[in-house]
Amino acid sequence: MRQNLKISLVIPCYNEEDGVREVIGRCPPEIDEIVVVDNNCTDRTAEVARSLGAVVVSEKTPGYGAAYKAGMKAATGDLIVTLDGDGTYPPESIPALIDKLIEKRWDFLSACRFPLADKAAMGLTNQFGNWVLTVTAMVLFFTPIKDSQSGMWVFKRSLLEKMRVTSDGMPFSQEIKLEAILRGYRFGEEHIAYGARIGEVKLQKWRDGWLNLSFLFQKRFGLL
Repeated sequence: MRQNLKISLVIPCYNEEDGVREVIGRCPPEIDEIVVVDNNCTDRTAEVARSLGAVVVSEKTPGYGAAYKAGMKAATGDLIVTLDGDGTYPPESIPALIDKLIEKRWDFLSACRFPLADKAAMGLTNQFGNWVLTVTAMVLFFTPIKDSQSGMWVFKRSLLEKMRVTSDGMPFSQEIKLEAILRGYRFGEEHIAYGARIGEVKLQKWRDGWLNLSFLFQKRFGLL
């Protein structure tokens, strides 16, 4: 519990056996429920997560968004917190982010990675791609946002009833933020220290970058 609220942490995973072990081990005691989504893992991710007390949900539809939809559906907390299973986002920051959400009376908080605390945590091409996508989102949707691609959020679970998130893939990250903003929910960003990942990189930056960019235009002009 934190601020008298039940906290659910949702972690989507595709072969993150080593990463999820560290992430769960670093989780603060305020987290009441950890939901790990097994998105067709072929390693021991699910076994490791269960052994550390997590609820494991299986989602056969491949993709970042599909995994998150399954995990959020299974979560029972008043607040949902998300992060990746690769150790890049800091679980230690969760209590402070929750406090900020409550203090500011926000409905949705997105953790902002920039400026990077560790310059080596993200390559220059990835940084440029994030900048392009964030600026495009700002221009298309007339809204100030610092990090449209961040994968760490804190939000009220009740928001899920009204948000229309459609993507099963990587665009889900930007879509859920835009849905919160467009539906008039109180949205804010707070800086976190983003770190180097544990294990193999799954992101296919050119393909995923193009998909994210095209998705922004499709959503803006009602083509989804």
